[in-house]
Amino acid sequence: MTHSYDSEDKLIVAVDCIIFGFDAKEGLKILLIRRRFEPKKGHWSLMGGFLKKNETLDEAAYRVLKKLTGLNQLHLEQLEAYSEVDRDPVERTISTAYSALINTNKYDEALLEQYEAQWFSVTKIPKLIFDHDQMVERAIRRLRSKATTQPIGLELLPEKFTMKQLQTLYETILGETLDKRNFIKKILSIDVLIKLEEKDMTSSKKGSYLYKFDLKKYDDKSKVNFFFNSIKF
Repeated sequence: MTHSYDSEDKLIVAVDCIIFGFDAKEGLKILLIRRRFEPKKGHWSLMGGFLKKNETLDEAAYRVLKKLTGLNQLHLEQLEAYSEVDRDPVERTISTAYSALINTNKYDEALLEQYEAQWFSVTKIPKLIFDHDQMVERAIRRLRSKATTQPIGLELLPEKFTMKQLQTLYETILGETLDKRNFIKKILSIDVLIKLEEKDMTSSKKGSYLYKFDLKKYDDKSKVNFFFNSIKF
């Protein structure tokens, strides 16, 4: 005998996406949009949307990001679900949070204007709607944890970058100043970088060597946890 679901409560399911980007001058950023409908119309919000009947949570998250950023080859990480009964004042809504890392230069500027989106430093995030502040805090903690156990930077840095840019990225994520010598020693020990003959001549007369990631090694190291903090900075 088939059980009927008619008597069960019907709930709305949503996805909310925390999109991080990196700016060499301003550090780690997060992309937010102005909410266009009530409640909380005009307030800052994460990029989100509702799950459709014919899609999975992952598919919904990719659809939302494609619509709002124009990007369709992002790596999304599912974080956790939020199910407080009164988290959305309109309807009982359960939301699953996702995080993504993108190069800020690749974002579609037209969409930025269309959806009133804006990049904010993670140190200057405005008050967000509902429990989105909690989602962002969780995503930042996860990113910091990831930075100590896996390579970071492929999605955030340009294809060619300086060691200083890479160190700035780690310092921004970890929220602390790192010793230059120890940082270089640790990064090189991970063995995911290729040193190029080219130099960035904008930083000094002598210039700084450029690096790029060895994609094969980067992918391999991303699958096996090392401990970045095993060498004290």
